[in-house]
Amino acid sequence: MMAELAVIVVVLSAAASVILTGLAAAWAEKHIGSAAIGAMTEKEELFSKGLVLTVIPETIVIFGLTVSLVLLFVVLPQLL
Repeated sequence: MMAELAVIVVVLSAAASVILTGLAAAWAEKHIGSAAIGAMTEKEELFSKGLVLTVIPETIVIFGLTVSLVLLFVVLPQLL
């Protein structure tokens, strides 16, 4: 019974890590992207900086995916 509960917790944690980091990245990109567009309308030289700043939140999703893969392929087989 405890092993089944542990498997369920690991699978739900893997799903939550991807979902929550995706939502966090979307929220961050919304605010950073609108600020970057506003800055680029005033100064076109800020395009490259705005582009880099809008890409940075995507790394959050990569971290969440990495945590999810570790949970599913490293932690979960140890429980089974």
